[in-house]
Amino acid sequence: MGDPKGFLNTPRELPKRRPVDVRIKDWKEVYLEQDFTDLQKQAGRCMDCGIPFCHQGCPLGNLIPEWNELIWRNEKEEAIDRLHATNNFPEFTGRLCPAPCETACVIVINADAVTIKQVELRTIEEAFLEKRVKPLAPDRLTGKTIAVIGSGPAGLAAAQQLTRAGHTVAVYERADKIGGLLRYGIPEFKMEKSIIDRRIFQMEQEGTRFRSGVNVGVDITGAQLRSKYDAVVVAIGATNWRDLNVPGRDAIGVYQAMEYLPWGNKQALGEVAAPPINADGKDVIILGGGDTGADCLGTAIRQGAKSVTQLEIMPRPTDERPDSQPWPTYPMIYRVSSAHEEAGERIYSVSTQEFTKDGAGNLTGLKLVETQLINGKFEPVAGSEKVIPADLVFLAMGFTGPEKSQLLDQLEVEVDERGNIKRDQSYATKTEGVFICGDAGRGQSLIVWAIAEGRSAAASVDEYLTGNTQLPSPIEPTAKPMMV
Repeated sequence: MGDPKGFLNTPRELPKRRPVDVRIKDWKEVYLEQDFTDLQKQAGRCMDCGIPFCHQGCPLGNLIPEWNELIWRNEKEEAIDRLHATNNFPEFTGRLCPAPCETACVIVINADAVTIKQVELRTIEEAFLEKRVKPLAPDRLTGKTIAVIGSGPAGLAAAQQLTRAGHTVAVYERADKIGGLLRYGIPEFKMEKSIIDRRIFQMEQEGTRFRSGVNVGVDITGAQLRSKYDAVVVAIGATNWRDLNVPGRDAIGVYQAMEYLPWGNKQALGEVAAPPINADGKDVIILGGGDTGADCLGTAIRQGAKSVTQLEIMPRPTDERPDSQPWPTYPMIYRVSSAHEEAGERIYSVSTQEFTKDGAGNLTGLKLVETQLINGKFEPVAGSEKVIPADLVFLAMGFTGPEKSQLLDQLEVEVDERGNIKRDQSYATKTEGVFICGDAGRGQSLIVWAIAEGRSAAASVDEYLTGNTQLPSPIEPTAKPMMV
């Protein structure tokens, strides 16, 4: 283990966030750099448990105690090797994962968890800084070709693993640039897009080919892909957003979060001066209390919103872990993101009854009612109705599965009762040579599950094409996602 008394003598400490009045004036990431010696002390808090329950919390099977000890001992090169052994993109997960590994940390039984996520992030950032992240091109090519549809974390993980196995891999993305929701759904202040670009550069050096601006199913059919490639991996995510069918939904000014956030990222990168959906000077309401809602909140603040209110139908979570969610499960507790520190109001236990609008159809407000959870149903509280003004509303209520596009028909795949694409234990569909990974088959979940599924699907594809595989397979598709 690292420091034998580290977890007793060293308190948990995370890097500081930049002052609110400074960071809301730009789009840069919010965290200041933590001194490396302080990070080493945090890594030294790891107990090297006999049974490391942090592994139970991580779908990737990250070797957490090992690279914690290596960082504590200042053995950075060995640490990044151990981290990359299970995770293709620790720079993504270190920024975006909600860290179920930390809530499963044994220290949490009676103290604060090891800062696993921060040690992970700093390990990969030190490796990039010291130029230790190098292309891992295969020694030989197999002659097999694979198309990966979708360039989110699942698709990128599958593509990198298969390229390193010696296959020729092309990644298709319908958006202008590679990255999927990593690029267009994650705000710049949570992850600067240069972080994606440097990893894409590494993958290109390894041999992965990227085809952006190609809408598979329209620009090229699924049948054409199947005839051109030996295997097809579908990693299109679960982008079919949940809507709200209430009176006034057609009001001008009501948008889905994923209609709004891409424009915020384009604005942050200077690709547009005035985005068509802009919160500047407006009263903004966000429906949904999760991470996507917080992303909308931080974006609206940086655009200069007059006011921002985030609504949630659920009651306010407790500050402490509920008895019904004991360690090592991931608890539903009250959390404050960086965006919540900056501005805005959070209102719980309310339901939208109607969007109000003027004679021209422009949104003017929301009619709300307070709710009570009775016998598993949200019941309105009599006499609690009220109208709050709004110029913009963003719906951040999650996703219900992959989009039902022409592509699914062309590939002749089936969907299950939840709307996800059916696949078997090897991630294969009933269509020969077509495999599914990530949210498209699992449903909306975490970035760590996406990467783990991409790695596992790659192993199945490699075995399908060659008869055997040496690629790791961290999970099976029937494993239940961690609820967050």
